[in-house]
Amino acid sequence: MNKIIVVDDHPLFREGIKLLIENEGLGEVIAEAEHGQAFLDLLEIHVPDLVIMDIEMPVMNGLEAIKKGLSIKPSLKFLVLTMLNEKANYAEIIYAGAMGFVLKTAGKKEFERAINIIMEGESYFSTEILRQMLINTKKTSEIAQNEKEITLTLREKEVLNLLCTGLSVSEIAGKIFLSVKTIEAHRASLLRKTKTRNTINLVVYAIKNKLVEI
Repeated sequence: MNKIIVVDDHPLFREGIKLLIENEGLGEVIAEAEHGQAFLDLLEIHVPDLVIMDIEMPVMNGLEAIKKGLSIKPSLKFLVLTMLNEKANYAEIIYAGAMGFVLKTAGKKEFERAINIIMEGESYFSTEILRQMLINTKKTSEIAQNEKEITLTLREKEVLNLLCTGLSVSEIAGKIFLSVKTIEAHRASLLRKTKTRNTINLVVYAIKNKLVEI
């Protein structure tokens, strides 16, 4: 059973998440923390399989907690559960090491799906957050790498677009009638060509460099 720590500064929200996780058999909440520093203190006595992390918290925010948590235990998996904020730098949180994002307004099924996908070692992100990242990118003057510098096959472009809709490797395989092994090979090629380390970094890269439209 997955061992989970929930980090959020609202006690009622933590209790609701704990009930959902345990009632649906998604895992066991072994500890709770009201801010990032309290979470880091818990790592001295707990070894979680998954950390569900809020971003805006007192004392230490989620971004710093993710960075410091991974420096202590590099194998930690983080699922960020937050509100949509047009000023939030989601890309920075992803680069810090978060494996997924789910909005606090999401339904139960999406939350369950996110946990299951992340525990399988893949990334998960709400489409709304990807759209906000795209809007934020358009507002900045950041220079993106020219798409022409990267040559993608038609199949790689198809897989990339589907990854950017939030589908997992197995879901893409079922959708386009190819084996999971074949999709994994295409994803590996995309990671190599874009010099990114995982799916969620690949998606951020694709958005910033306008390789896809969400």
